[in-house]
Amino acid sequence: MTQYLSIGALTQYIKAKFDRDPYLEKVYIKGELSNVKHHSSGHLYFALKDGSAVMNGMMFKRDATRLNFTPKEGDGVLITGRVSVYESRGSYQLYADSMSLDGVGQLYEKLEALKKEFKQKGYFAEAHKKKLPKYPSAIAVLTASTGAAVRDIETTLKRRYPLAEVHYISTLVQGNGAASDIVKNIRQADDLGVDVIIVGRGGGSIEDLWAFNEKEVVEAIFQAKTPIISAVGHETDTTLSDYVADMRAPTPTGAAVMATPDQMDLMQQLKSTDLFLNQRLTQHVRFQNERLSRFQNHPLFRNPLMMIEQKQQRIDETEQKLQYLLKHRFSLHRERFIRLEVKLTPDRLSHKLQLFRSQEKELSLQMNQMLNQKISRAAHQLDLQSRLLGSLNPTGILERGYSIVRNNEGIVSHIDELRTNEKIHIQLSDGTAEATVNSVKENTHG
Repeated sequence: MTQYLSIGALTQYIKAKFDRDPYLEKVYIKGELSNVKHHSSGHLYFALKDGSAVMNGMMFKRDATRLNFTPKEGDGVLITGRVSVYESRGSYQLYADSMSLDGVGQLYEKLEALKKEFKQKGYFAEAHKKKLPKYPSAIAVLTASTGAAVRDIETTLKRRYPLAEVHYISTLVQGNGAASDIVKNIRQADDLGVDVIIVGRGGGSIEDLWAFNEKEVVEAIFQAKTPIISAVGHETDTTLSDYVADMRAPTPTGAAVMATPDQMDLMQQLKSTDLFLNQRLTQHVRFQNERLSRFQNHPLFRNPLMMIEQKQQRIDETEQKLQYLLKHRFSLHRERFIRLEVKLTPDRLSHKLQLFRSQEKELSLQMNQMLNQKISRAAHQLDLQSRLLGSLNPTGILERGYSIVRNNEGIVSHIDELRTNEKIHIQLSDGTAEATVNSVKENTHG
């Protein structure tokens, strides 16, 4: 009679086979973590996969607490453990005793630790970033002497800003000795006195770009006095050099664009500036010509004696007012004398009369002094105004040896307004003359 086994019995049998198999008691396996779960109990559950298979695994709390990293989705890991059957589900799984990051995973873990360290030191802070010069006269380029990166940078710099002097410093960008070579060349470029330094290379794996994550390279970029543009890899690649540099470019070509202005834009700006200056100069000349015309047509220049005549008229009016005031005051006193003469006895009248006559004499003297002072000040002002008019009078200027030259278009102020064989009219202080221009020569000193 056939004996049928229960599921539990068969599972126990299979589990016993697994547990007694020396090849499964201790296994060394590598793969990529997925479905990572950190249970509240402290146990770690995960799936381990490669390109062809997937298996479930777990790590007990006692082993998980000894890990020096936090397992996460996508980590490549190396695991030591055993394979056994989980009876409740009837499936086999990996029981991990130890776990470490595999190659690239270790590099990413190290990168995160270094990034955290330098960030805490303030190396990535905006306060330490140096501004790029607007118009660099000298640029240093640190990259491999061959490859697409140096060709892209060279082509872009020549196209955008050929005025800049470019120093190409051949630099190891990956492999043994790359970090120390990058540091040496950064310091060399910093001592050249250039305006900006480009440090870059083409794309690659994290291992290829690792030299730009080394501490000594980060320190050299941070300590440099010259602004540095980091152009390491492509836009998706990010190194510590990108974080600490003053500017980060997505590509080597982008670094060349950041470092220089576009000569076509500069030419357009120069044209716009030249047009603006010409317009302002034309406006200024027009304004000054209008001012000159207003001065020439001002009544003061057409009749310089007008101001003197007005001043003389004011002096005459002032003199008349003073004489009127003097006569008026004198009349008032005479009336008072007459009234007093009627009221007073002959003796007192005689005494008072003498007193009033004395006061009248003194008052008359004061009034004469005031009148003379007023006339003197007015005459002084008249003399000053006469001198001022004399200095502004075109006739006075002509008497000092100058002349006024006119052509058919009006007064000639500049040499470029004259033409050879042109007839001109010359006004001197004591007459006029007609002349013909034989030659025109402009002053070479401006």
